[in-house]
Amino acid sequence: MTLLGIIFAATLIVFSPARVSPQQVKAPRFELRDINGRTVRLSDYRGKVVLINFWATWCPPCRAEMPDLVKLQREHGKEGLQIIGITYPPESREQVRRFATSLKVNYPIILGTRELKARFSSDETLPLTVVIDREGKVSDIIGGILLREEFDEKIKPLLMKNVEGGIRSAK
Repeated sequence: MTLLGIIFAATLIVFSPARVSPQQVKAPRFELRDINGRTVRLSDYRGKVVLINFWATWCPPCRAEMPDLVKLQREHGKEGLQIIGITYPPESREQVRRFATSLKVNYPIILGTRELKARFSSDETLPLTVVIDREGKVSDIIGGILLREEFDEKIKPLLMKNVEGGIRSAK
């Protein structure tokens, strides 16, 4: 192999995304205050299927997605779904509070940082939804608006499983 070939192969290895199954990755922990001053810890939702939705008031797709997230939380909260909205900077607490109130958001909203988002994904897409299973492991990362079909395919099956891995009976 030539020196150029070796450099090319090394570059591919260094810059290729890691092929780690999301199921093997424990979700990064956090403890932050929501827009109402309450402490929100990811660990408080152990045993639930958590959707961490990174968004911003200045992001048109994010704004379009939020009424659907409110609806999903209302429809599936009793099945163990918990959505947590985390804003992407720059955002002001008052602006986010007004926006969330206008949409009657029914899940916690946290003012986030670039560093917090980077702990979950290096993807710069907004909105970005991180799906965490009942055991606290990252199950999927969905860039862009969460479509109903994606919810049905990737999240609903997680809601059907209980913490021990069994299947819940349909109601």
